[in-house]
Amino acid sequence: MNQPLLLLWTLGSAVPLSATPLATAQFPNIILVMADDQGWGDTSYNGHEVIKTPALDQMAAEGIQFNRFYASSPVCSPTRASVLTGRHPSRMGILGANHGHLPQAEYTLGELCKQAGYVTGHFGKWHLGTLTKTVQDSNRGGRVKHQEHYSPPWLHGFDRCFSTEAKVPTWNPMVNPENGKPYGTRYWNESGEIVTENLEGDDCRIILDRALPFMSEAAANEQPFLAIVWLHAPHRPVVASTEITELYNKDLKPNQRDYYGIITAVDQSMARLRSHLSSLGIADNTMLWFTSDNGPEGNAKSGEGSTAGLRGRKRSLYEGGVRVPGLLVWPSRIPFQRQLSAPVSTMDYLPTIAEVLGRDLPPTRRLDGVSLIPLMTKNAQDDRPGSRGIAFQSGKASAFHMGSLKAIRPKAGAAWELYDLAQDAGETEDLADTKAQVLSRLVAEFEKWQAEVQTERDS
Repeated sequence: MNQPLLLLWTLGSAVPLSATPLATAQFPNIILVMADDQGWGDTSYNGHEVIKTPALDQMAAEGIQFNRFYASSPVCSPTRASVLTGRHPSRMGILGANHGHLPQAEYTLGELCKQAGYVTGHFGKWHLGTLTKTVQDSNRGGRVKHQEHYSPPWLHGFDRCFSTEAKVPTWNPMVNPENGKPYGTRYWNESGEIVTENLEGDDCRIILDRALPFMSEAAANEQPFLAIVWLHAPHRPVVASTEITELYNKDLKPNQRDYYGIITAVDQSMARLRSHLSSLGIADNTMLWFTSDNGPEGNAKSGEGSTAGLRGRKRSLYEGGVRVPGLLVWPSRIPFQRQLSAPVSTMDYLPTIAEVLGRDLPPTRRLDGVSLIPLMTKNAQDDRPGSRGIAFQSGKASAFHMGSLKAIRPKAGAAWELYDLAQDAGETEDLADTKAQVLSRLVAEFEKWQAEVQTERDS
């Protein structure tokens, strides 16, 4: 086992602090918050002129703002798999929403942190397998033909759970907003029991009502914690409280007011979370991350989710489908604000945290993510560590990012396109003809990665 990497980031370089194996009192608490279908442009710090996100704006002003933070997929289940494993979801056969499940053989972030002495919790949407074999639940749970997809978070290193298999309404999550009948998706705890109390009102609040006491208990026991907080908002069905929608102009379409309101509910949850950490006296030594699992649902004319002009939306490998908000605050280790333009991914969480904790990773599991520690030093180059590219594969679409360059084949049989995102974030000028050699090099790198993945899956 490596020594834990406990760094004090200054305006100059990274200075190692004392490193005692498993000195858990010095380890940071780790919180990974992820919204569901929140677009790149759905924050005021990214230029939205109507949506109010003061808490996220404050995070952007205090910590690291990743200007090219990528979900590993334009749909949710694959991205969630990448967060927990540091691996591309194609390696696990999680190719889309409600497709496959997190295999037991995968080494997860929950397991890594537990081995380092952490207490671990998952709160919110799971979407990496079913949570019951006995009761019809959500999209696949309890149904005979989906029994092989039973894969709840408590089998993957999580001590405390308040989890749903898939989506729920963002207000009164157990009730179908269209007809008032039960929605059919339940919350489950780590004992495999259905949770029935405190399930009315804002779903973001409901989730935090479970996550915050978990953090309080860990702090009282002086034990570091990992909290995965995967909000359902702003995934459809989108319903916001009247109190929040009143913050927005009544001339807006009702669906816009609900959508803007539910983004505000996400933001208010972040404010509540940060306030709670401060009240516990643990905010300084807590790594708090925020992102989204993919781009916004619908279309630009719907007036709901925004990509801030990026091409494509959810289900697309163009930028609007995979470039998402990315923030990190960790006051004791990152005492300055910085914006980074290097491409980073949800696959980078696990290797980054493993390096911070000084944990060796199983050599048999090929990682696609990289540690972002070099990017977290003030004097680091603004390049992806190790000069590693990022591969994307979703349905019949493929893409490969290397630095500012991006090769993309938007569908099967289509020609590869090439864009320089530093000059053309909107992907409007295809450089495939003028930079054919560059495109060939990126396609070759993608095909090499693709062959490696296929070999692993066939073995």
